[in-house]
Amino acid sequence: MALNNTYEARLVQQEPAVGAGIQLLLLALLGSAIGMGPAGWLTGLAFAIATWAVLSRALHRSQLRSFGPANRVTLGRATLVGGVTALVADSFESSPPVTLLVALTAVALILDGVDGKVARRTGTSTALGARFDMEVDAFLILVLSVYVSTQLGPWVLLMGGMRYAFVAAARVAPWLNAPLPPSFARKTVAATQGVCLLLAGSELLPHVANLAVAMLALGSLLWSFGRDVLWLWRTSRTSRVIEEAPAREMLELVTQ
Repeated sequence: MALNNTYEARLVQQEPAVGAGIQLLLLALLGSAIGMGPAGWLTGLAFAIATWAVLSRALHRSQLRSFGPANRVTLGRATLVGGVTALVADSFESSPPVTLLVALTAVALILDGVDGKVARRTGTSTALGARFDMEVDAFLILVLSVYVSTQLGPWVLLMGGMRYAFVAAARVAPWLNAPLPPSFARKTVAATQGVCLLLAGSELLPHVANLAVAMLALGSLLWSFGRDVLWLWRTSRTSRVIEEAPAREMLELVTQ
């Protein structure tokens, strides 16, 4: 049994390495197609190494016995996001291949709705899979916001940085780490961020229309984060009052 578990663990650990290999292949294809410069290559390689390292460590800690089909879909999305990241980095040195960038991003966004369905239908939903999916989404939004900010201004970076600012704030205010109730509105806002940024960066619409789309996306994201933070704050206050109530009652009995 121990040998079998060890064998399964090794198979699971091979998945990130396979993903890194596919990432390198994608970078090679992009490099030959557009003549990608050093910035694109270095950024793409850094993304591949970071994804392999972080995912391998997470798999080791979670001790999953199977990587699962849903995680493979998410890993495929991560590979596409790595390609988008390389193209965005390369765009600072040369004219970006907008059509190619839009195509890779569109496929990554479409697959975002696939991995969750695969996990539910196959009964392979895990906390690691949900976190993996969320981190890939967040990084894609960050990369797209960097790209669109070169066209519309640095304020667009607020969209990409908001989730990371929330995580940083949670280290200072632990009450922000409390679980949130399921929300269709939150999922809708999160899903539309990538679509809006893709539309704004595709150069299909006039500048004013792109500006309006990006501002609408940012406004909805601020509303969503603001609503969640307010709910967490109110919940933490209520919990604190409930926890302190017995102590106050005991103090009152003692002082009577």
